[in-house]
Amino acid sequence: MTVHPYSRPRRLRKSEALRALVQENHLQATDFIVPLFFMEGENAKEEIPSMPGYYRYTIDLLIEEVASCFDLGLRSVLLFAKVPDELKDAKGSEALNPEGLMQRAIKALKKNCPEMCVMTDVALDPYSSDGHDGLVEDGEIVNDASVELLGEMALSHAQAGADIVAPSDMMDGRIGYIREVLEEQGFPNVGIMSYAVKYASCFYGPFRDALDSAPGFGDKKTYQMNPANAEEGLAECALDLQEGADILMVKPGMPYLDMVRLVKDKFKVPVAAYQVSGEFSMIHAAADKGWLNLEDAMLESAIGFKRAGADLIASYFAKDIARLLKS
Repeated sequence: MTVHPYSRPRRLRKSEALRALVQENHLQATDFIVPLFFMEGENAKEEIPSMPGYYRYTIDLLIEEVASCFDLGLRSVLLFAKVPDELKDAKGSEALNPEGLMQRAIKALKKNCPEMCVMTDVALDPYSSDGHDGLVEDGEIVNDASVELLGEMALSHAQAGADIVAPSDMMDGRIGYIREVLEEQGFPNVGIMSYAVKYASCFYGPFRDALDSAPGFGDKKTYQMNPANAEEGLAECALDLQEGADILMVKPGMPYLDMVRLVKDKFKVPVAAYQVSGEFSMIHAAADKGWLNLEDAMLESAIGFKRAGADLIASYFAKDIARLLKS
């Protein structure tokens, strides 16, 4: 007997036009957040050894890089400052300097590209001589004192002109405290993108190379999440939303696409996924070996985030993808 299936899904795959007609998810430049690293100095950029083709910029060149991103249709950047070692101390004091590297970068970007949404990293590790996201007392990363300092740090970013602050520290109660500080100090419209589901992952290695922010002792497992847990991540999201978060982030991205989908389905709020440095470097390494096509891999990974439910994608591939979409 000859097989004649009435249902043939392949009918809608037989041409490029038909495949495009029924495509469920699409990428556009405005889906992406561009993470950017910057440093002290003038007219200089440094390639990050473990992140091929990615750089740290001095503020003057950072302005040019952001303008280039804007021309490609990208509309949000996430800033990370590489603080000189001599300015680091146990209290992360430089984080509160109104003329610090981060604060000067925010002011410069908002002056030169006011329509770009400027997001800022809020955590102590780039400023701390201990390399941890919170204050250290007797070998313990303490919570409540760290939260107070993070609130001051977020306020200084808002005062400099940040549109959204992004606490990445995973201290308990920090979203509520930051929200309260911003409200009381006259910044009710500054948003909070919470790293609500941030795992203690091995995929952060190149990022710590970029900022020289590896922990000086131990690890970050007492505040970042256990990779084996999902329900705990949903509980973290619920708390952050109650405390005033506007956007929830899952980090890392590709190993945790299940969490992106769970968070999106449960909370129905804007969800960001962070395709972290280890993911970026891993794809580059395979492409350099000729084991996969770099452009195809970056696009396929990005559409995977969209399919999983991410509204926003923080990715070191953002500029390359925006260029491909424009072409």
